[in-house]
Amino acid sequence: MYVDSHCHLNFPDLAADLPAILDRMAQNQVTHALVVSVNLPDWQGLIDGVMPYPHLWASVGVHPDYEDTIEPTAEQLIALAAHPKVIAIGETGLDYFRLKEPLDWQRDRFRTHIQVSRETGLPLIIHTRAAPDDTLRIMREEGAQQAGGVMHCFTESWEVAEAALALGFYISLSGIVTFKNATTLHDVASRVPLDRLLIETDSPYLAPVPFRGKTNDPSKVMHVAEKIAELRGISVADVARATTNNFFTLFGKAQR
Repeated sequence: MYVDSHCHLNFPDLAADLPAILDRMAQNQVTHALVVSVNLPDWQGLIDGVMPYPHLWASVGVHPDYEDTIEPTAEQLIALAAHPKVIAIGETGLDYFRLKEPLDWQRDRFRTHIQVSRETGLPLIIHTRAAPDDTLRIMREEGAQQAGGVMHCFTESWEVAEAALALGFYISLSGIVTFKNATTLHDVASRVPLDRLLIETDSPYLAPVPFRGKTNDPSKVMHVAEKIAELRGISVADVARATTNNFFTLFGKAQR
């Protein structure tokens, strides 16, 4: 069985098709999924969407790309994190790809999420793009290793992965690993310890081969596992078993 450790089933293009997506998940043995928060105004809708389903969970947090949104306080996040469906803090982190300096607000937001993770004991879901040095620096400065978490949709080098692993973090790979030109990521996929690896779709984005360019959903996470198995020279069943166990080890508030 497979677990999609990061998806956005509350986004309109997936929420409108949720019953069919859940059916496809069942057909492809995708038994659980974590629906990840990107801002606070949409958070109640996210929770309402996952509540009827025992195999769906939620996080709470504000994505670093969301500049014009409600800025979360630690107190707000801590209160929302007490919800029984919330098993993680984030997604949070740094993204220097689209936005330009000054980005102190983004770094401050990241620090707030790390503080909340430490106080609640819930793991972090970290997004980093074009900002590996600052991401790792702030993780170290704020004691992110005290709560742990995952570097989601990882696209950086093995050196960055190694640094995150040293802080106790897991590495999650998305459909990007199936892309032919993702050679750096192929190297990472073959070297991350199997007991620190997760798989995800980040749907509706980043559909894996052979669905590249189409709308993604959690039922397609098996293709990520298949590519990792190919790169490592092991069975898909081994990848599925390890990544599922890793999910429940990291997100201890979730029930199988």
